[in-house]
Amino acid sequence: MQPTISIPKHWDYPRFAFDQRTQQGMILGLYYYPTGTELAEQFGDGWRYVLMPKKSSDETSYLKEDQIQTLTAEELFQKITAEIDFYQQQINILNRQLTVLTQGANNG
Repeated sequence: MQPTISIPKHWDYPRFAFDQRTQQGMILGLYYYPTGTELAEQFGDGWRYVLMPKKSSDETSYLKEDQIQTLTAEELFQKITAEIDFYQQQINILNRQLTVLTQGANNG
């Protein structure tokens, strides 16, 4: 069963989704400042997004919707292809380790 998130009808719908890749990084979370609240008065109402610029870092950034740019289809293709290549290399390394391990067990 897929998790479901309910958004009140009087809130705008978010422009971006969890795990979406953007020029600023991957979206990890989002939260909303409703009109008329103290946070909205201080920072402006609407959606805020938590992004992770690099997977290899614990750094995060918090941005408004108008501060986020989507990736072009070509940029998204390149990022996904690079990630597939990285994981394929990891799989190859693990397969070699398994081969060494099983050969050692058969020789012992």
